[in-house]
Amino acid sequence: MGGENDTTVARLTQLVQTFSLETRSIDPIPDSERRGRLTHQTQFWFLSNFHFFVIAIGFVGPSLGLSLGYTALAGGLGVAIGTTFQALHAAQGPRLGLPQMIQSRAQFGYRGVLAPMAANMVSLVGYSAVATLLIADGAHGMWGWDRTATAVVVTAAASVAAIGGHDWVHRLFRLMFWVGLPLFVGLSLAIAGGRAGGAALGAGGFSAIAFATQVASAASFNITGAPYVSDYTRYLPRRTRPSAIIASVFFGSGSSAFWLIVLGAWLATHFNLTDGLVALRRSGDVAAPGFGSVLAAASIGGLLATIAMSAYSAMLTAFAMIDCLRPLVPGKGAKAAMLIALAAAWLAIALAARGDAIVWVNALLIIILYGLAPWSAVNLIDYFWLRRGVYSVRDIFDPKGGYGVWNRRGLGAYFAGFVASLPFFVAPGLYIAPIAQRLGGVDIGWLVSLAVSSLTYIALSRSARTRRAGDVG
Repeated sequence: MGGENDTTVARLTQLVQTFSLETRSIDPIPDSERRGRLTHQTQFWFLSNFHFFVIAIGFVGPSLGLSLGYTALAGGLGVAIGTTFQALHAAQGPRLGLPQMIQSRAQFGYRGVLAPMAANMVSLVGYSAVATLLIADGAHGMWGWDRTATAVVVTAAASVAAIGGHDWVHRLFRLMFWVGLPLFVGLSLAIAGGRAGGAALGAGGFSAIAFATQVASAASFNITGAPYVSDYTRYLPRRTRPSAIIASVFFGSGSSAFWLIVLGAWLATHFNLTDGLVALRRSGDVAAPGFGSVLAAASIGGLLATIAMSAYSAMLTAFAMIDCLRPLVPGKGAKAAMLIALAAAWLAIALAARGDAIVWVNALLIIILYGLAPWSAVNLIDYFWLRRGVYSVRDIFDPKGGYGVWNRRGLGAYFAGFVASLPFFVAPGLYIAPIAQRLGGVDIGWLVSLAVSSLTYIALSRSARTRRAGDVG
């Protein structure tokens, strides 16, 4: 009898823990609470790109006249570049147990990090707004749902998951992974077997501008995950091998992104539609009656999960920014209030935005890429080359610590890269900078930014004695 009672109590305790709200925020995760699993990381980052937002990225090249083959090639190249940066940042989570942007105080200073944090906040809120817009427009186009009501419901559902915290978001991702994977496998097999309908609307061709734009769009999508990838790896045990977590994130995030960008390119070149979700449903319904609607609904669920992920990281970034000005330890109520405020912000943006969704997606990704590429370069060089993962967590949370309030080297390299990229800035349909015009509109500004920030940070670090912090802890 006593054994049965003990088992019941243990199950109830586990149930309570499963649905309890996260207590941690921007503070370090103690080793005793590092119960994350490496196997979950591949699923998590696979689903982060397994939805029709990524399909919309595959529409970018064809919309500019690029052929299916060249779009796939450009998409693959961009995914490889962007995912490499994203996966390298993932190694910092198990090592330090900190949210990604808090760790960046070591490169930019206790308050200097506000600059890249602001860029990350624009990225996260902007992503949530555009994703909400895509769902609302897609659901309206398919089922006639009211755009405003759909956007409100999506925002509320994503906010609830984000309020639950790290574990809630992870569980939602694992659920949607197993729901969506077999459906997309089925559609891909139908396309390969010629049973998904559609007809080639035009062979398209090659354009350097279109190719470069597709590369940049694909690269920027996974680079956008770099500033918050450690938010979701910081619960892994400290002993997790860096190579293992880098490989898990790279395979998960990169494979799904490439798969759906190619799928999007196929849909764009075989259906006369500008909405990826509607095209997805139409193709699925040709393969099997009703299958398209099920596929579209699963894709909406996957994108909703990523909105929750972005909302959670936006909350961490917001509190990290406040903490730079006034130290705080936010409780559950404060986290919920912050998430509600962020949800209201991205919902307002989504409701105000109208027009071609592809233009919004491409513009957002390009702007994010220009803002985050120099941060990524500085952070990775500092972590892997200069300090080799050795940091003082105590100093990271101390404005009087060894990393300083304003780190001139990190900030100088960040702004040098950003400013150097401006003459090369390309946002098709919106603005093309002078030098980019001379290059025929080819977008290489983000590459210029990465190179200039990297070289500047290395040069400034060599000219000043880089402080080697004490043991992590």
